[in-house]
Amino acid sequence: MTRLLEKYKQQIVPQLIERFRYKNKLSVPRITKIVVNMGVGRATENKKLIEEATKHLTVVTGQKPLVTKAKKAISGFKLRQGQAIGCKVTLRGKRMFEFLDRLISIVLPRIRDFRGLSTKSFDGRGNYTIGLTEQIVFPEINIEAVEFVQGMDITLVVTGNSNEQSRELLKLLGMPFKLE
Repeated sequence: MTRLLEKYKQQIVPQLIERFRYKNKLSVPRITKIVVNMGVGRATENKKLIEEATKHLTVVTGQKPLVTKAKKAISGFKLRQGQAIGCKVTLRGKRMFEFLDRLISIVLPRIRDFRGLSTKSFDGRGNYTIGLTEQIVFPEINIEAVEFVQGMDITLVVTGNSNEQSRELLKLLGMPFKLE
C-alpha cells in the first residue's frame, strides 16, 4: 500500500468524520481518479510534438496516454477533424496515489516562484484542477532531451459534495494551498 493511501485510511478519514459529522466511512470524500491532460495545439504544424508529448506523459505517469483528436474542423486554427491535438492519461488506484504523492512532495516544490496553489480552482462539485506551465518540473524528465516545453492540466476528481469538503481532504493530504 502506498504511503499516501495509508495516511488517508488511518488519519484523514477519522478527522473528516469528526469535522463534517459523517455517519459512516463510505460518505467521506475520496479521490476517485486523476486525469493528466496535455493539449498540444502546435501539433497541427509538427507531428513530432504529439510523439514527444506522449513519451513525456508516459514517463511522468507510468501509463500509456490516449491521443486525443479534434472533434470538428476549424479552418482558422488550420485544424482538421480527426487530427491529433493532445494526449491524456486517467490514473486510478495505486498509481493514482503514487502520482499524487510525487506531485505534492517533489513536483510542486520544484516550481519556480511557487507560493501555493489557488483555492479558486474548484469546479463547484469538489473537483480540483492544477495547471502546470512546463513538464520539466517532473524529475523523471531529462531536461537535455526536451525539444519543446509543454504545459499540462492535472484534474483531481473527488467524490465530495462541496468545494469545502474537497478542500479539507486535499489540505489533509498535504496539498500546499495559498493562505488567504
